[in-house]
Amino acid sequence: MKRLLPSPLISATVLLLWLLLNNTVAPGQVLLGAVLAVAIPRLTAGLRPDQPRIRRPLTIVRLGLTVLWDIVVANLQVAIRILGPERRLSPRFFWLPLDIRDPHGIAALAGIITMTPGTLSSDLTPDRRYLLVHALDASDPQQVCEEIKRRYEAPLMEIYG
Repeated sequence: MKRLLPSPLISATVLLLWLLLNNTVAPGQVLLGAVLAVAIPRLTAGLRPDQPRIRRPLTIVRLGLTVLWDIVVANLQVAIRILGPERRLSPRFFWLPLDIRDPHGIAALAGIITMTPGTLSSDLTPDRRYLLVHALDASDPQQVCEEIKRRYEAPLMEIYG
């Protein structure tokens, strides 16, 4: 089974996304999605030399809900800030010190930061100890760092160990 599906989570995600993008569960689309779900992970296995070790799968659900909530709230906050006076904006870059060491966790953290409106991850130091982040409103970069570490990095450290 491992040979047929080298990465079952990626296969399940590909199939689910295929069906969502096509907005149907017609047999032909399910079959095509299943073929893609088997083929894509097998063809890209060489590009993923390290398989992630997920230690707390339920934490993924909690983190996912947190990220979804934060995206909704951040959209509203960004809209209010952009429509308001420009002097209320305090954009800046800052270095986020990282405690997480797993490359999959760092990539997930960078992705979460980038997906959340008003923030963007833009660089990682060669030693993987600092992530360069841009925030639309960072009047207190230390507070933004603490919130990112508490809301995203801590659960990712639980997930990836």
